Amino acid sequence: MENCEEKHVRHKKRTDAEKKALLSRLSRIEGQIRGIQKMVENDLYCPDILTQVSAATNALNSFNKVLLACHIRNCVAEDIRAGKDESIDELVSVLQKLMK
Repeated sequence: MENCEEKHVRHKKRTDAEKKALLSRLSRIEGQIRGIQKMVENDLYCPDILTQVSAATNALNSFNKVLLACHIRNCVAEDIRAGKDESIDELVSVLQKLMK
């Protein structure tokens, strides 16, 4: 029998309002991406497509900021109060990835 390590998937319970706001942002971003795809399909001018890509990138960055703020306010703060300092290391690692 082979040793098989099960991948651990973590979950975070979000409020309905928080989930709705995040999903709404993602739906708008999804629409932007579909719009970019149609621009490419319709052979639109490159600078016009690049402008829309920049807008989608900014929207994703904004989504990241909102999600990161929620994570710090809830998960990280809760872990620190519970004495789980490893949450700080995880946050540092996430911030390093985001700032590449």
